[in-house]
Amino acid sequence: MTVDVRGGVVAGPGVSVVRIGGRWRVTRPWHPGLRPHLRSYAGYWETGSSPYRVRVVPTGRAVVVINLAEPFTQVTRLGVPGPGSGRIGSLVVGLEDRPALCEHPGGQEAIRLELTPLGAYRLFAVPMRELTNHAVDLRDVLGPGAGLLVERLAATGDWAARFDLLDAALLARLGLGPDPAPEVGRAWRLLAASGGTVPIARLADEVGWSQGHLIRRFTDQVGLAPKASARVLRFHRAVTLLARGDGPAAVAAACGYYDQAHLNREFRAMAAATPGQLVAARRVEGALAQ
Repeated sequence: MTVDVRGGVVAGPGVSVVRIGGRWRVTRPWHPGLRPHLRSYAGYWETGSSPYRVRVVPTGRAVVVINLAEPFTQVTRLGVPGPGSGRIGSLVVGLEDRPALCEHPGGQEAIRLELTPLGAYRLFAVPMRELTNHAVDLRDVLGPGAGLLVERLAATGDWAARFDLLDAALLARLGLGPDPAPEVGRAWRLLAASGGTVPIARLADEVGWSQGHLIRRFTDQVGLAPKASARVLRFHRAVTLLARGDGPAAVAAACGYYDQAHLNREFRAMAAATPGQLVAARRVEGALAQ
């Protein structure tokens, strides 16, 4: 299949292209070496060039956006003092426990990855707490070679070749990255499997560490402390259940909230929206259209 975009970028072999609203989404089966670390990996480009703003809400994942055309004009963390990121191209976002607004002039072409927290720890090779609730230029995390990689990806006119280039760079970086502590990996898996409902004391018992030691190592390698991670995971599960049509009261009970009022408060804190507003919002590559 061949799909032209801005003068001849094509899909290439093994690549699937789907139009969703005003943008094309491009995917290919993930390389086996990347699968343990990824939750999403797709390219996309927009058919129009109108400015837009989207809201990003916590998911329990780290994100990499490789911009191949226009950069973001601003990424602003809601509820956090400061002017925001300013103009930023390819970026890394660590785990989040509050929403952000991303503004773009339109005409975006990019590759977006969602990583598990421990996959991100291996890829970025920095303490993940340094990236929590921050949008950081890709070069500041992966070094000057990241800028050269982005230039090569942008100059490549075939999506299959783009994915080949990026796969090779990711696999090389992951192969050199630090190994997360097995205890942190087990604690994260237990917490994620429970949707954030396992008590922290039980996590510590399960991995054989004191609570204080678990909190320090977990925060360093995941980015959020276990309690904050549990909040994000509960919220993410609640969004999933509401989106499939479950009622708010039932979702509150299933996700471990005290009551529906508690659920509503958490949605205001995590998304600056009510549950109904969040579910009704149009989704755009992991974000909510404003």
